[in-house]
Amino acid sequence: MPYQFALIGDIGGTNARLALCELASGEVSHARTYACAEYPSLESVIKHYIEASEVAIQQACIAIACPVQGDWISMTNHSWEFSIETLQRNLGLETFQVINDFTAVSMAIPVLAESDVVKVGQGSAVTGKPVAVYGAGTGLGVAHLLPVNDQWLSLPGEGGHVDLAPGSQEEDLILAELRKEFGRVSAERCLSGQGIVNLYNAVVRADGRTPEAYTPKDVVEQAQANTQADCRKALELFCTLMGRFAGNLALNLETLGGVYIAGGVVPRFVDFLLDSQYRTAFEDKGRFKTYLENIPVFVITHKEPGLLGAGAYLRQSLGLSLSAQ
Repeated sequence: MPYQFALIGDIGGTNARLALCELASGEVSHARTYACAEYPSLESVIKHYIEASEVAIQQACIAIACPVQGDWISMTNHSWEFSIETLQRNLGLETFQVINDFTAVSMAIPVLAESDVVKVGQGSAVTGKPVAVYGAGTGLGVAHLLPVNDQWLSLPGEGGHVDLAPGSQEEDLILAELRKEFGRVSAERCLSGQGIVNLYNAVVRADGRTPEAYTPKDVVEQAQANTQADCRKALELFCTLMGRFAGNLALNLETLGGVYIAGGVVPRFVDFLLDSQYRTAFEDKGRFKTYLENIPVFVITHKEPGLLGAGAYLRQSLGLSLSAQ
């Protein structure tokens, strides 16, 4: 490759994270975080970063939190809009890839090290089989990853907006309470940062009481400390529903390569998840229980999977082989 480094980015509604990716190895370095509200455009942020880095850049891949369909990008949770072709020309880049943020997260999986994940339960990944990845953050992202001709193909979607599927009488009661507030209840209404609060509110209201004005952090911290019973019950429900949802993903595409949990929420309480009913709920598929028992689940604990995956996506598009770091 004529250039040693490429620009990679993970752009959310609040922060823009930019870094350099060494094309030969995939190593990510010089990561910087910028507040989106402090810049008028994505172009201005990227130019600021490139000028500060003092490195010649000709290739770039940006992961962004919105649908990527065609040339025009309009962010869902921020005001930035841009033309991919125009931005590439203004930045003087030979290659400029723009991908969905969860496409990037999925593409990180082939290059994760063992130290970047925590295994949940049993099962062993089968080489060459599909992988599922989902993650609770501001919303609920979902993607699948397929091995095709010695490359990886990411299949993004909007799986977080499927109907919530309760699996017990207790969950039925919670769903009924959530319907009073939202009407139709998607999985994302429960399996996200705000979803934890929604579950807490539903738990309290189902008992005829008024919930406190807790934040997701409040619920998680009190649940982990076991200082508030409603918070603990809400987080236990969250883990159970996360397990049910993952089991559904595994059945949809025979993900014998494993299911991966991404997002910023679950890594904050991995030990709680490991002690929860997550794995039991994952395998609770009636006649297909044995089938699910053999599929491994991993929590991604890498700090920047979006950046790592953007680099992997770019390297693969340039004809470079992906291998674990």
